Amino acid sequence: MMHSRRAATALVATLILATTAACAAAPAASTSPSGSASASSSAAAYGKTLTVWVMGDSATKFEQLIAPFETQTGIDVTVEAVPWDSVNDRLTSAVASGKGPDVTQIGLSQLASFLKGDALADVSADLAAYPNLAESNFPSAVASTALNPSGGVYSVPWIADTRVLFYRSDLLSAAGISAPPKTWDELRADAKKLTDKSAKRYGYYIPQWDAPLPVTYTWQAGGEIMADGKIDVTSSAFTKAADHYLGLYADGSVPTASDFDQTTGFISGSVAMLVSGPYLAKAVAEQAPDLDGKWSVTTVPTDASGTSLYAGSNLGVWKNTTNKVGALMLLNFLADPATQVAWYTSNGDLPAATKAYQDAKLSADPLVKVYAEQLKDARLLPVSTKWDAASSEILNALNKIAVSGADKAATLKALADKVATINAGS
Repeated sequence: MMHSRRAATALVATLILATTAACAAAPAASTSPSGSASASSSAAAYGKTLTVWVMGDSATKFEQLIAPFETQTGIDVTVEAVPWDSVNDRLTSAVASGKGPDVTQIGLSQLASFLKGDALADVSADLAAYPNLAESNFPSAVASTALNPSGGVYSVPWIADTRVLFYRSDLLSAAGISAPPKTWDELRADAKKLTDKSAKRYGYYIPQWDAPLPVTYTWQAGGEIMADGKIDVTSSAFTKAADHYLGLYADGSVPTASDFDQTTGFISGSVAMLVSGPYLAKAVAEQAPDLDGKWSVTTVPTDASGTSLYAGSNLGVWKNTTNKVGALMLLNFLADPATQVAWYTSNGDLPAATKAYQDAKLSADPLVKVYAEQLKDARLLPVSTKWDAASSEILNALNKIAVSGADKAATLKALADKVATINAGS
């Protein structure tokens, strides 16, 4: 467990609490990274402590980010790092015991599990008092109806992430390709042209573990992967998506090794193009500064559309918290565009708040410009535990065909039968 104990004096805490209690209708204090106060809460009082779960290894940086919030509010925040691969176990234990954090980071791919576990508080009735949490401040991809189609607001956006096309401009130029592909057809043609087996180079890379990829291809083909609460792998759009996925393998443009590392492959030039997130850009810049000017990113190639994945993380208030007001104050602070820019500068995570992209640090970055453009046409994976079960079946089926040579028609029929069973479950 990692703790954040900042020097907020008893006098500061007493003055803040006294002022707030005396002005029940007035907003409580929230802070930006510069320490300036802004209106956020209309509640009369809040607790002096909060516990926050932060996923991954960024707890120390998170402690630094929230130091101004602690100083101004007098709230002492304990930050606990939870490894991504331990999230489900921690969630299960916390739900069973009723003892969770006050605030938790939630990977969007795990949101369905948090909702099913009834772990989060519905804060829809509280949002009016916290202006930074207004739905209009965030992309439509993370509107409340998308995050929880059954109603209520159980989490708010925190970190944005999306997939874009990475390409080695030096390799494209050497192959006589003047610009990155804009369409599926161009992608397939360019991937074939860039593939050189004698040089152990492939034109494109498909991660065999990447469950969202068949979904984004289905969206790009103009279809839906989920309709009326059921996963659909029988639509013409899914069939077209599968054909696109499998066609790149059939052309020999994609490595078949399951342990192929995309970062190493992109840096070494053994793969010329791939779809990935901003974390790859950070890794390339750090590990291979000599490649500066030899690679770039662009929005994903289109078919009927150029829709990509909206990933990232939200923040939620634990259902059993005893400091809901303090938790919402912290969420309001973290959603402030200035805080979001500070987190991007510190940790490299894209802001979820739209206004953050107006900051000079972001607007001047050509990579961020592409990310911001792609976020305008990005969607969430289905927020459903049925999707969690179906996603592995979809990948297994496509990879059996692509890598193991399984019969396409029979394998896709078996997939449809398995998904029908998943759909019939509770």
